[in-house]
Amino acid sequence: MAKKLWGGRFSKKTNPLVEEFTKSIQYDYKLAKYDLLGSLAHVEILSKSGYLNADETKTLKGGLDLLYARLESGKIKFDTRNKEEDIHTYIQNELYREVGDVSLKLHTARSRNDQVVFAAKWYVKMAALELTGDISKLITAFYSLARKYKDVIIPGFTHLQHAQPVCLTDYLFAYINMLERDIKRLDYISKNIKITLGAGALAGTPISAQEYQIKAEEFLGEVKGLKAAFNIETTTNSLDAVSDRDFVIEIISALSIVAMHLSRLSEDLIIWSTKEFDFIEIDDSFCTGSSLMPQKKNPDVLELIRGYSGRLYGNLMSVLTMMKGLPLTYNRDMQLDKEPLFNSFEIVSKELKVLTGLIATLKFNEGKIDEHLKDESLYATDLVYYLVDRGIAFKEAHTIIGKLIKYSIDNGIEIKAMPEDKLKYFSDKFVKKEIVKLFDPKVSVESKKSIKRPNVLGSLNVTLGKM
Repeated sequence: MAKKLWGGRFSKKTNPLVEEFTKSIQYDYKLAKYDLLGSLAHVEILSKSGYLNADETKTLKGGLDLLYARLESGKIKFDTRNKEEDIHTYIQNELYREVGDVSLKLHTARSRNDQVVFAAKWYVKMAALELTGDISKLITAFYSLARKYKDVIIPGFTHLQHAQPVCLTDYLFAYINMLERDIKRLDYISKNIKITLGAGALAGTPISAQEYQIKAEEFLGEVKGLKAAFNIETTTNSLDAVSDRDFVIEIISALSIVAMHLSRLSEDLIIWSTKEFDFIEIDDSFCTGSSLMPQKKNPDVLELIRGYSGRLYGNLMSVLTMMKGLPLTYNRDMQLDKEPLFNSFEIVSKELKVLTGLIATLKFNEGKIDEHLKDESLYATDLVYYLVDRGIAFKEAHTIIGKLIKYSIDNGIEIKAMPEDKLKYFSDKFVKKEIVKLFDPKVSVESKKSIKRPNVLGSLNVTLGKM
């Protein structure tokens, strides 16, 4: 077994079952980059506070830069064969192999309790920033689709029943609005995450608080390729710093909301792709077939997105449940926040990427949509407003049109086909040549003046947060 960061007070070796049960490197290796950055920052802090001389500082920085370069180039591999219990131990042992005994000074005034929070917070900020890029690409795909079908009107639905005609662009922009809120939500959570060092195990360290306030450029050194750099801030409460997992819960909550939005979209597209609706054609490259039925073209991608929302909700509930009874400060239970965190980001990122491709190749069957728009019940509300505009109270007009629709259905006759005297049986305000014009999806849509619609012919401007 690899050398541990602890063990002096123990008289026996750890039972192999305990070793296997408690190890986390099989998933917390994802924090490697951020643990290395934390180590570089800590070297700077130790140097400024006098715990390291110039030669020791240079040696440690050189070793950490070397490990970072290997990590970025893919030369460091992680798998189930890694013997270290966690990524922090792995990096310490690798550093020892590179620079020798001076690496043993790196853990001065430091605890894994503090390290793991630092690394997890930086991971969340960077992963959230990358995810907003994925979301913006999906928004762009929606925008392109809206421009392509800017003149299309579709039946709107409530309770999965025909309701009123709506612009397809309005439908698409409903999801754009959701996704833009997702970006703002991720941005807000990320900005509230303060990256700190100096909490130690729980009680702080002998190093002054001022030494822990350093700018990113002071410790990045030879490290290249970062999308963003973050400054280190002073810890104001060391107990809270090592025991806080609010940021994990908040980000998984935000990711769950993204997954919910994508699941709702997927459900709509699944329904619209059925023979019963036939509103859309999903590109063959985003569908799968059946091993028995050769005719099948299944929207499995969308069904999995719908299903994965349950996984995201489960991840959120697992962390909330894990945290609910923990006393201050750090407890090993907190190790179990990593898999739900990583898994949530991975799922949502994959969903966004595959949906971007699917939306970019989506086709609408305008002929089939037009058939649905012939349903006269879609224009019932327009008929109500017709009567309201002629002095009839809304509630009374609502009742009149309800009776008219029922008569039409019961007798199998379209309202447009009814003679004027029959129409006047329901209301003397009806003039046939006027109401016939109302059974037009364009007239219906244009009569709704309360909506300030975006200009789909203009340029798209998706503003990403600076996290």
